[in-house]
Amino acid sequence: MSAPHRTAEEIGRTAAGPRPVPPLGTQRAAADLSHVDTTLSNGLRVLAVRKATVPLVELRVWIPFAGDDKLHPATAEVLAETLLTGTARRDRIEIDADLAVIGGDLASGVDPERLAITGTSLADGLPTMLDVLADALTGASYADAEVERERERLIERIAVSRTQPRTIAREALQKHRYGDHPAVREVPQAEDVAVVTPEQVRALHRASVLPRGSVLVLVGDIDPETVIGDLEKALGGWASDRSAVRLPVLPDLAGGNVLLVPRAGAVQSQIRLSAQTVSRTDPRYPALQLANLAYGGYFSSRLVENIREDKGYTYSAHSGFEFTDQTAVVNVDADTATDATAAALMETRYELARLGLVPPTADEVESVRQYAIGSLVTAASSQGGLAAQLAALAATGLGAEWLAEHPARLAAVTAEDVANAALEFFAPKRFTGVVVGDADVLAPKLKALGDVTVGEPAE
Repeated sequence: MSAPHRTAEEIGRTAAGPRPVPPLGTQRAAADLSHVDTTLSNGLRVLAVRKATVPLVELRVWIPFAGDDKLHPATAEVLAETLLTGTARRDRIEIDADLAVIGGDLASGVDPERLAITGTSLADGLPTMLDVLADALTGASYADAEVERERERLIERIAVSRTQPRTIAREALQKHRYGDHPAVREVPQAEDVAVVTPEQVRALHRASVLPRGSVLVLVGDIDPETVIGDLEKALGGWASDRSAVRLPVLPDLAGGNVLLVPRAGAVQSQIRLSAQTVSRTDPRYPALQLANLAYGGYFSSRLVENIREDKGYTYSAHSGFEFTDQTAVVNVDADTATDATAAALMETRYELARLGLVPPTADEVESVRQYAIGSLVTAASSQGGLAAQLAALAATGLGAEWLAEHPARLAAVTAEDVANAALEFFAPKRFTGVVVGDADVLAPKLKALGDVTVGEPAE
């Protein structure tokens, strides 16, 4: 006779009460990585890591790609869209066919800081993927018809993107933080894209798609020692005496007023706050990371509990780090209904102050510590996740050692360390930012809160 069915509630209880939750086990290191970290003869840094969980290889290329020219953002976007549409040896169809045979793909994208190329293939297809990559890096043709086709698609996407509240808020925040710095130009103007020519794209490729100062990450079922020789052979023709162009250093943020950016008739508002923090190599970073998680970095954080779970001001609130080269800031994001915006901003500031004055308890610190280490291990468990993490680290000069050692740094953080980081970095006066919304409705209440000024309407 089969045992009677029991509900989850019945399983979780005994005659004496609820069953105790078992303690968490000891966290493993993020990764035990067999790897090679070296620089090729052309100046390209290569980080090759063996992770043979599946017979695949993940590839990430990070090329510094800054520019001061007014048309640089538009030209760079067109370049990224057409980099893999044809070379002197292959047209678009031949590129797709060669990659399909190895179960692979390559894609490229760009932002003010870098040109990124991502790829994946079967492990035994890596030579083909590297050949296609090298072909594009050294011989992309940017055919007139391809540039024209992708340019028109890009114009349509930009037109749609610029109507999205999150895009509007991001651009407003960037301008408020950094003025006319090149980092601000994340989404080019459609009219600039419309005048980009194939020759301008080819010229930008010659001037800026350079190996020296760039990074290539390979993660997968590979022999790291052997693959370096394969890369030297495949990418030997990609060479220049010049270095890739890095983004100028961002100015440090100073706390200040929040700027209300008018968006007439908006039924929702976007709250975006930001403050200067420290880079991953700073000894205070592990404690700062845990302080951020306690504030708004995961679902059980104080900010989420307050303005989402308790008061229902927003569906999503979050805080997290943004790294640009050696610069780091912490951002706080929340989207709210217009009538809840002022109250949500007030509570967001309140939780910033409370984090320093009523710091996380030992239990809170242990909870966010387990979350941080567990998230790190989980993200590094897949080839793609590990490749993405290593590419982000390598772009700032770090590598696999930093990733492998970080759980120990997090484990060593004390509740006092977190309290000190909260008091130093999360004080409300350190933050500036923007609120994008209907100024006719929002201005009186936000001005009453203080430290809010009204700016020009969003474009």
